[in-house]
Amino acid sequence: MAAASRMTSPPQLPAIPITDGPKPKHAQLRAILEEMCTTQLHPGDLLPGERVLEETYGVSRITVRRAIGDLVASGRLRRARGKGTFVAPNPLVSRLHLASFSSEMKAQDVSAASKILLSERAPAPPEVLEFFRSEPATLHTHLRRLRLGDGEPYSIDDGWYNAEHVPGLLENDVYNSVYSILENHYRVPVTEADQVVTAVSADEQQAALLDVAPGTALLHIVRYSRSGTLPVEWCSSVYRTDRYRLNTRVTRESE
Repeated sequence: MAAASRMTSPPQLPAIPITDGPKPKHAQLRAILEEMCTTQLHPGDLLPGERVLEETYGVSRITVRRAIGDLVASGRLRRARGKGTFVAPNPLVSRLHLASFSSEMKAQDVSAASKILLSERAPAPPEVLEFFRSEPATLHTHLRRLRLGDGEPYSIDDGWYNAEHVPGLLENDVYNSVYSILENHYRVPVTEADQVVTAVSADEQQAALLDVAPGTALLHIVRYSRSGTLPVEWCSSVYRTDRYRLNTRVTRESE
């Protein structure tokens, strides 16, 4: 999924001289570009071309590429083959509280959207049946979605929903927050969940959907969600690590 520029005119390059000194030239240029990303540009905007940067700041192509490469490695910029270098989307920060993807995005001023990859009523895998306490022949709702922030891929959610408690889920607008549907339509709000967090490598399909190279490290979260004592959702999600971070506070228990 290629990035698209939202700039209608080229950004004004800061008139900051790059000089010989204790700070390497590539580090000086990197600081200038990072400041531009913060003050002038937005996620998805196109960075000025390498030749423009060379001529403006009187530096070599090697210096420009190293400065840009450092910002790509840090997740501040992203390259699109044949199109240029763009400002990367802001990472979504989760504090491991109960919130939908949509609400977390909204809280951080990022526009959330979804692409439905699969939606069906089907026999669930054993792990899901065990959590739902269902018989093997029971059909449950299976919903797989590509989650987008400002049009860029953040995660793939592969969710199962308990048909006993949320029948006909797919008749609702599942492009948006399923948690809102569970609460407002079915009166079974998600009130607690257990989460298991691991790391996985992107397979070919995941890599294509998330716009990363096969084998890229992804964050894998399996969530077991309940409404009171009712098991309503089992969801396995993989996230791009440059676009999703987990923050948590730990305290020491008194002995």
